[in-house]
Amino acid sequence: MENAVVRSFSAGLSQKGVRNHNERLLLSLLQRNGHMPGSDLAKLSGLSPPTVSAILRGLESDGLLARGDPVRGKVGKPSVPMMLSPNGVLSFGLKIGRRSADLLLMDFTGAVRQQMQFNYAYPVPEDVFAFLAECIAQISADLTADQANRICGIGVAAPFEMLNRHGATGRKVDDFLSWKDVNIPREVAKFSTLPVSVVNDATAACQAEHVFGRGKEFRDYAYFFVGAFIGGGIVLNHSVFEGRQGNAGALGSLRSVSPLGESMQLVDMASIYLLEKRLAEVDLDPAILWQQPQDWSSIARYVDPWLGQTAQELAKASLSTCSVIDFEAILIDGAFPDEIRSELVERVRRYIANQDTRGLLPPQIETGMVGGNARAIGAACGPIFSRFMLNTNAGLAVA
Repeated sequence: MENAVVRSFSAGLSQKGVRNHNERLLLSLLQRNGHMPGSDLAKLSGLSPPTVSAILRGLESDGLLARGDPVRGKVGKPSVPMMLSPNGVLSFGLKIGRRSADLLLMDFTGAVRQQMQFNYAYPVPEDVFAFLAECIAQISADLTADQANRICGIGVAAPFEMLNRHGATGRKVDDFLSWKDVNIPREVAKFSTLPVSVVNDATAACQAEHVFGRGKEFRDYAYFFVGAFIGGGIVLNHSVFEGRQGNAGALGSLRSVSPLGESMQLVDMASIYLLEKRLAEVDLDPAILWQQPQDWSSIARYVDPWLGQTAQELAKASLSTCSVIDFEAILIDGAFPDEIRSELVERVRRYIANQDTRGLLPPQIETGMVGGNARAIGAACGPIFSRFMLNTNAGLAVA
């Protein structure tokens, strides 16, 4: 991203009684742009320099900000850049996936402090919450009292359509019904007093890409994450848009057509579970797809046709998405090796070049950067952003 343009935003309010908004604005600007002095923050935010100075002093006193080294060599006294303090806020992020659960502890700058994984054939609620309780206790025991007090919550990223995917995985309906009445915050409250936020797993991945990946380059874009099941998210006006029920950007449900002409969804045509099924058919263990570090070179003969089909489907889905909102870009990431991601994006570009784009402005097709950890990182973003950052789409998602 060295040569990338970082898009910015400003929405300062100087009226009395809106300090919380302005605090969020300055923290968001620092998170998005990196360290900078108060004078630059005043220009970007539209707030007066005295207002910015007062807010920065308060945030520094609260331990949320830290001072950088003075910048000398200019006229006047040296400027002191301010930055997010890594120890200012901590957050847990849990991804509940079809093949594994991942828990991580993330700091205010997005660095992962600790991470643990639980692999399974299928996510059983009791086992997942037992894993979460054990890991939270273990990780918390390694923290100082001040660090423990700075944990602002637990974000959970889980597929909202869990009950609808039994046919694709070959599991019995009864297995999926075990999640039907599960209230995640209520289950977590049995062993933790931390506030819990729940987000769709693909939306969480989109949040991670937006905050720590290439999202800073674009104002509005659609995001596809190819996991065991494909999903997605959308970004409008520099913020991930979750929608009225938290299910905006359900791109896996886009309509498609099978080779036999049957009406299907994108999730049925462009997901890693299809590659799993193919490997199982030739008596190869699909677990190779999820082993860390990932290496798919030994199964290239099976990966290549899967890549071809997935790229075609993503090309059509990208144009369908852009027929609703003229997104500047489409970002593609997934739970696969970096070289697979690069090849997939290149193929999508080639397929789009040959599609009928009448009436459309074809978007840029770009690679995501965060990778397989995106859903857990995005989950950890939830508690931090809800308490400390500015959501420029807050007024769009009305009940």
